[in-house]
Amino acid sequence: MTSSPAAAATTSQGRAAHKPSSSKSSLSSRQRGSLATLLSRPSPFANESGSLPIGEFEPSVGNTYALNYDMEVDESEQGILNGEAEGAVKLMKEAAILVIGAGGLGCEILKDLAMSCLVRRVVVMDLDTIDVTNLNRQFLFRQSDVGKSKAEVAASFIQNRCPWLQVEFYHGKIQDKDAQFYRLFNVVISGLDNIEARRWLNGMMHSLVQFDDDGDPLPETIIPLIDGGTEGFSGQARLILPRITSCFECSLDAFAPSAAVPLCTIAETPRIPEHCIAYAFILQWPKEFPDRKLNPDSPEDMTWVYRQALERANKYNIHGVTYMLTLGVVKNIIPAVASTNAIISAMCVNEAIKLLSFASQSLNTYVMYMGSEGVHSHTFVYDKKDTCPVCTSHVHTLEISPSTTLNSLLQMLCDKDGRFKLKTPSVTSSSKTLYMRKPQALEKATRKNLNKTMGELLEGKSGEELVVTDPVVFPETSLGLVLTFVE
Repeated sequence: MTSSPAAAATTSQGRAAHKPSSSKSSLSSRQRGSLATLLSRPSPFANESGSLPIGEFEPSVGNTYALNYDMEVDESEQGILNGEAEGAVKLMKEAAILVIGAGGLGCEILKDLAMSCLVRRVVVMDLDTIDVTNLNRQFLFRQSDVGKSKAEVAASFIQNRCPWLQVEFYHGKIQDKDAQFYRLFNVVISGLDNIEARRWLNGMMHSLVQFDDDGDPLPETIIPLIDGGTEGFSGQARLILPRITSCFECSLDAFAPSAAVPLCTIAETPRIPEHCIAYAFILQWPKEFPDRKLNPDSPEDMTWVYRQALERANKYNIHGVTYMLTLGVVKNIIPAVASTNAIISAMCVNEAIKLLSFASQSLNTYVMYMGSEGVHSHTFVYDKKDTCPVCTSHVHTLEISPSTTLNSLLQMLCDKDGRFKLKTPSVTSSSKTLYMRKPQALEKATRKNLNKTMGELLEGKSGEELVVTDPVVFPETSLGLVLTFVE
């Protein structure tokens, strides 16, 4: 009988191979350890029994194990392995999974999906190229890969090492793909480290949901989004069922604002290594290279910043300036911890398997891992925000003075401490376009309205409903906003 890759790896490490039990059993000891075996047995914790039921678990029958590696089976195993696998295993093998991000978290997610041995098709997307600093934790990359596309190299590595998994890649922005592309997948796993990109993806997945005549979401149009994130020794995994659970936008207020350091402190009284680094790339670089923008991905540019920061740190007797810290400050990143990535990715893939097979209860809806406090995690339901502009159909109201200009209204919508936190809003009324950012010709034609008052633009009509669009937050949908004039 041809041995499986898993069995071959075990033998090569010198571990004793278990011999089949002398008693008659439908499964060999090797088979009992597979995910396919678990999916062939009734589950006491099936998905439908949880607090967030998605579907009903149907244990697999037929060929659940051999198909994983295209194995030949001996006569003693033919009893259970006859025929194609049905039920949960079939659902897993027919599913298409989109993995967004091929960095520290993405590499782990791809590895976990491959080693499940049941997932057959994965598409990975990432905009970045490989930097030498990625090599210490992003284990799918090698020194010779520096400068290449992360998505392409990760896909190639997994495809070569795990031939049972078909991996496709796309090197580019997630915004480059339209709604039709995202409809191709059964589950989307996000390993993004950018809040704006996560907001866009959240909005896109919600825009795919369709409704019946009663206004209820059609289950077949709901594509689950699993959002993972890490920060040092902490991490989180979250299950978002568009239009059913709370979404990423609901929890936007939970993100702490970035701590801004006064420029006078950086320039005159530095106290910590970060102040010295900020001085080097904010103040010194423009003076030294007025015609060239600092490239954070350039080793030469970052070495220059590091040396200038170190020189300033020595002047003020400040210790702790390192090249790695310089990269972290300039790129505004927190050093990643490989073990945190491994834990969070396992949570994300575990949820994907449960969603596809219905073999166990789904996460409801948020789990936090706090490695700095010990081996501790906390699971809780993140409540849906009744006025969320993305996952609810709520029409928002806003009281303003009729003398408020359109430009001031747009600033209110973009206020990072306000209700909406939009980025690039465009506004139309029931009768005309007030301001549209794209295309360029339309932006130029409506620019004159920015300094006009809302009372003038709406002809004094209080209670007028405006339609607000924003490609960052509402890729395919819009926000309803009713303006009420108050003196």
